[in-house]
Amino acid sequence: MSQRPFNFSAGPAVLPESVLRTAAAEMLDWHGSGMGVMEMSHRGKEFQSIHAQALATVRELLQVPSEFHILFMQGGGLGENAIVPLNLSGGGAVDVVVTGAWSQKSLKEAGRYAQARVAASGEAGGFRDIPDPRNWQLRTEAAYVHLCSNETIHGVEFHTLPDLRALGCDAPLVIDCSSHILSRAIDWSRVGLAFAGAQKNIGPAGVTLVFVREDLLDRALPLCPSAFNYRTVADNGSMFNTPPTYGIYIAGLVFDWIRDQGGVAEMERRAIEKAGLLYAALDGSGGFYRNEVAAPARSRMNIPFFLADPALNETFLAGAKERGLLQLKGHKSVGGMRASLYNAMPLDGVRALVDYLQDFAHRHG
Repeated sequence: MSQRPFNFSAGPAVLPESVLRTAAAEMLDWHGSGMGVMEMSHRGKEFQSIHAQALATVRELLQVPSEFHILFMQGGGLGENAIVPLNLSGGGAVDVVVTGAWSQKSLKEAGRYAQARVAASGEAGGFRDIPDPRNWQLRTEAAYVHLCSNETIHGVEFHTLPDLRALGCDAPLVIDCSSHILSRAIDWSRVGLAFAGAQKNIGPAGVTLVFVREDLLDRALPLCPSAFNYRTVADNGSMFNTPPTYGIYIAGLVFDWIRDQGGVAEMERRAIEKAGLLYAALDGSGGFYRNEVAAPARSRMNIPFFLADPALNETFLAGAKERGLLQLKGHKSVGGMRASLYNAMPLDGVRALVDYLQDFAHRHG
């Protein structure tokens, strides 16, 4: 093949090629230091400069207000499902909006440390839509309200975050934005805490970004481990324990790449274009392919779809691989196919997939 394949993996996912080339060139010697980043002390001036630059750039890209701390943590989204209630619940009430597999996991994990309850759920409809916020059952005593703003498996996305105050709820909103982070702006006026695993839109697995408002830092349960206590991590500049240094370095390169491409607004423009192209191909296939998510709730990042004849699934995947279209198999819990169109997926990759979809339907329809 004359070019790299197009990797549609949901995570760990595709990274910008220029980032990978920079990392390769700096593997043995970062900026004349005589060390690779993996070999550096996290407290040395070299890594401290990498860390500071990454923080500054992501704050600029997402326009994060000064009252929010940005933490580089470990444990991924699943880890944060425990770390958030350990820090914010006080062991009391937590309301969870369940819109797919990831928020189901959040509900279950929060229940280990708090009185977690379903405030609304899309399960009865097969997680094909988002429950109307006007019908959410929110408790006045809730310590926070949790939602996953983009469900990677079911392909459901909140394109507008709910205004809890307009719903009569004073609790802070916690969002798991792992699979759409940096693909669109975040309305910080509606958010108390946001977290995102890096391995979808930022970098390698191992880094988790947490954006937490200052007034939420001193609520941790006594049993919360020190390394996961937001106040401790914030007061130590994410250096209380050794952070995932190489992952932070790659994330910083990705932040620089996004800035140089035109920032988050440009990423959103591209996301709309790429997703629109793929959805149009699926919807225009005459039923050969189908996406079952309600149009207003369709994700721009993760697009699950099904062939009308599941017997063709393996043939479809084999043909896609021959064309350099990789990791299109859907999650095992739902089946079918899934194409993840993260920031680093170029428009040419989506065009190649659309060409293959149309060709395959022509040959097998």
